[in-house]
Amino acid sequence: MSASASTSIDPREMRQALGQFPTGVCIVTCRGDGEDCGMTMSSFNSLSLAPPLVLFSVDKRALSLPHWEQAKGFAINILSDNQQAISNRFARAGSNKWEGTHFHRGFAEAPVLAGVAAVFECRPWATHDGGDHILFIVEVIEMRSTPDRRPLVFSKGRYAKLEQTQDVAPWPLAIHY
Repeated sequence: MSASASTSIDPREMRQALGQFPTGVCIVTCRGDGEDCGMTMSSFNSLSLAPPLVLFSVDKRALSLPHWEQAKGFAINILSDNQQAISNRFARAGSNKWEGTHFHRGFAEAPVLAGVAAVFECRPWATHDGGDHILFIVEVIEMRSTPDRRPLVFSKGRYAKLEQTQDVAPWPLAIHY
């Protein structure tokens, strides 16, 4: 697609259309330049199983971007469905996100939040320009999950509940190939 074709897309309409795709909610954390950083994100994806890579993105306008770029490790905290309040707190720029937040230090001192459905501890792999965001591709070096916790879900501009799932054939399904 040419640059001129992409500029005809209304950002509000694109955001609304993207809202049709439900996502999980995570808080990605790091320690960069001696400062704890964390932000709520739904821009998190699996990328590769071998090597184990995932990705997330940070807005280029984020004041904390230099800390993210210098961090030696990251924790991707997949939120449980009862963690809307912490999701909201970490979604706000400039607030004291860490006051009263329970966490322990993970790989490279990245904060690992309590009560999450899963956590991926990662080291930097690559960064790439992604328009108005920087894409962070990171290698998973440790992970944990709590299968009895349901993940927090976001769709159409609001939180949603994930209903009880049905038993299905093991992954990968034939539709993936």
